[in-house]
Amino acid sequence: MPLDPSDKKILELLQQNAQLTTKEIASRINLSQTPVHDRIRKLEKEGFIDKYVGLLNRRKLGKSLLVYCNVTLDKQRKESFEEFNAAVISMPEVLECCVVSGNFDYLLKVVANDVEGYNQFYQQKLSVLNSVLHISSFFVMSEVKSTTELPI
Repeated sequence: MPLDPSDKKILELLQQNAQLTTKEIASRINLSQTPVHDRIRKLEKEGFIDKYVGLLNRRKLGKSLLVYCNVTLDKQRKESFEEFNAAVISMPEVLECCVVSGNFDYLLKVVANDVEGYNQFYQQKLSVLNSVLHISSFFVMSEVKSTTELPI
């Protein structure tokens, strides 16, 4: 389904504030409410909108430490990847996990309360996995840009 300019504007507005009402969106893109409602339902049905969420302030929740980890597996076997994937999915500290190309196998984005909390995560959850050979941790000093908005 190709997106027209109105669909794109709806997606942009919803990325900025998913709590906008159909009426508010309609007034901003100069359409009536019914077509906007129908377009949003179609965008959801077609998979352009996965879900609606509230983005929380991690610092307010005590998660002030952000760490990126490079993880290298011991063997490049299907079983190793499956074991690691299953383990990481169950770890709430891991916000993102991507299989990557290059000198390591995975890139993880991890949150913790502090360095001690990260050390516990590292020693008790991540490094104990049989499939893990090497972990490199990079502590974020400051965030220059952090967004969830995709360019449309």
